[in-house]
Amino acid sequence: MKKKALAAVIIMTVFLTGCGGEQPVSSPLQTLEPQPLTTEEPAEEEDWGEQDGFKLGGEKHTITERTEVNGQMQSYLTGEWKDADVVQRRNMAVMIPNNPPAMPQYGISQASIIYEAPVEGRITRLMGIFEDYDALDHIGPVRSSRDYYVYEAMAYDSIYCNWGLAVPYVAPIINTDRIDNISVTLLGIDQGADEAFKRYSRPGYAQEFTGYLVVDGYSDAVERLKYDTTYEEHGRFEQAFTFADEGYLAGYKDCPDATKIYPGGTGSNSGGYGSNNACFTYDPKDRLYYRSQYGKEQVDEYNDEQLAVTNVVFKVCHGEVRDDHDYLAFQVHGSGTAYVFTNGKVIEGTWKREGDNKPNVFYDKNGDEIVFNQGKTWICCIWEEYAEYATWE
Repeated sequence: MKKKALAAVIIMTVFLTGCGGEQPVSSPLQTLEPQPLTTEEPAEEEDWGEQDGFKLGGEKHTITERTEVNGQMQSYLTGEWKDADVVQRRNMAVMIPNNPPAMPQYGISQASIIYEAPVEGRITRLMGIFEDYDALDHIGPVRSSRDYYVYEAMAYDSIYCNWGLAVPYVAPIINTDRIDNISVTLLGIDQGADEAFKRYSRPGYAQEFTGYLVVDGYSDAVERLKYDTTYEEHGRFEQAFTFADEGYLAGYKDCPDATKIYPGGTGSNSGGYGSNNACFTYDPKDRLYYRSQYGKEQVDEYNDEQLAVTNVVFKVCHGEVRDDHDYLAFQVHGSGTAYVFTNGKVIEGTWKREGDNKPNVFYDKNGDEIVFNQGKTWICCIWEEYAEYATWE
């Protein structure tokens, strides 16, 4: 078992790379001093080896420009090939409760990115970022917003979906053109979209856990509110993560192993994860991290499958208690310590985010950007005060 202390320094190094030799081309232009031909052979690519049919070395071989091939493109959120229309349309960010009275959630396994953070009561709440949701008729249950989730949704140019809000902190953001939102009409919401939500019968559940986002209603609301529906049209999206290219695996073979990951440790504490005792267990057969909490597998009611992702991130942030309601605040911009888990390894480094519509970018200790493997990602916001409890083995 290893415990990692907080670090707070970003070391950034800029590398300049040159091009290989060029072949001469005919031209009507003449120079006074003819340039010598380059005859040097290009250097051979470093052999990083192979794993499970993939070439290792994805740390250096990454997806750059996306191109459409046979109606498909590589997703900006997962790096995987999907229908081009799905890849290019703006995603939805849906607030989802994560405490036992709300379980099980419906449709959450289809999220490309899951963001988890503590809320009042020292539990965690989830925000699922969905791009590939056409097979779903509803998602949820849906719960109320906190401002740090809104700011994180901005990093992915999401259309933000919520049922309720911490009015003093969320209303000044959500009612502006800084983010497009699909919200139930409640106090603090200037422009509701009630056609996107519905209550479902859940005998034995409190009413607060019966409200869901209806996918067809969501689409109707987006059209009525005249929101831009593609990244290009809206013009705010930069990137989610940098992914290893097709056929490559970011192996990070020199980094420590981490096959059991505990964002809040294995005991009880007040950092949020000390309540649900979350754990991600790595399976080398499919290179996925399987999620458990509250002492059992976390399963999606939609398909009865345990939640699993390719990458897990600990984003360590400054946090504080705001008021007598126990509302929390967390750092969403600037920089801090980060741990990225992929391919059974842990890469220690830093995160950096420069503004509302800027992405979270993760760097290793040498200042190189950390490359994610293709697939889904789970980001745990770790309260800095409780970062000492985050462990892995």
